[in-house]
Amino acid sequence: MMDQPPHLRITLDQAGAGMVLADELSDGHGTVLLPQGAILTEATLASLRRRGVAQCVVVRPAQPGHGDADADGGAPAARAALRQHQLARLQHLFRHSAGQEANATLLQLLTDYRNQE
Repeated sequence: MMDQPPHLRITLDQAGAGMVLADELSDGHGTVLLPQGAILTEATLASLRRRGVAQCVVVRPAQPGHGDADADGGAPAARAALRQHQLARLQHLFRHSAGQEANATLLQLLTDYRNQE
């Protein structure tokens, strides 16, 4: 049996809430609308439709019965990549908060939360 590629190009009408972007999503002018690893929501999908986005590339969902899914159905590699992206995003958002105790505490709490998911 041939392995399927880990990514799937689909139309926005085929996309659903909870899907993870495998590549960043840009508009026709090259402006990045969503980063790689973003999780699609109903609100995001509605916004993308209004902007005229026609398709996206998502992480292929794990097939039931294939050893590449963890207990809650997510692909471990996709979940790990998403977590790394989220942690990097937190570091970027808090990059100017050195020496601010409240921000350092918030960053630590958010990092701990992301690491336990």
